[in-house]
Amino acid sequence: MAIRRKKHAGRNPFRGVVDTVSEMNRIADRMTGADGATTVPEQPRGHTDAWTPTTDILAKGSDILIRCELPGVEPGDVDVSLSRGTLTIAGARGTDDEHEDFLVRERAHGQFRREITLPEGVSEDDVEASFHEGVLEVAVRGSVDSTGPARIDVRTKE
Repeated sequence: MAIRRKKHAGRNPFRGVVDTVSEMNRIADRMTGADGATTVPEQPRGHTDAWTPTTDILAKGSDILIRCELPGVEPGDVDVSLSRGTLTIAGARGTDDEHEDFLVRERAHGQFRREITLPEGVSEDDVEASFHEGVLEVAVRGSVDSTGPARIDVRTKE
């Protein structure tokens, strides 16, 4: 026997879009004021709670390629730096619709930061960055054949 449900005129068209985890996060945000529902002002994001862009790291010939998806980010809002063997990709994605009433908001905005440890001996002359159609590509020239970390044997004491 099939169960038929009555259609309600006021039915939420987004029912089923928000899963249990998203709903729990929404409730937690509402309780802490993170969603702006209370008088607690929204705090700017810092490096510890910045969103992380989707990133692929691959080898192409002797180069390492790092591709970060950054839709909605302007090239001038991206900072790529190299310090002590760590490549840092940082920046911010703004929003033009801050005054909209969102029913569901899943796209991250604000500051982002990604740190990638590169092989030993890479200098800034080995790194080139380009930005095309929302994808940042960083090429680290000649670094695939670099030697990895030295393995240290662990001995037991008697």
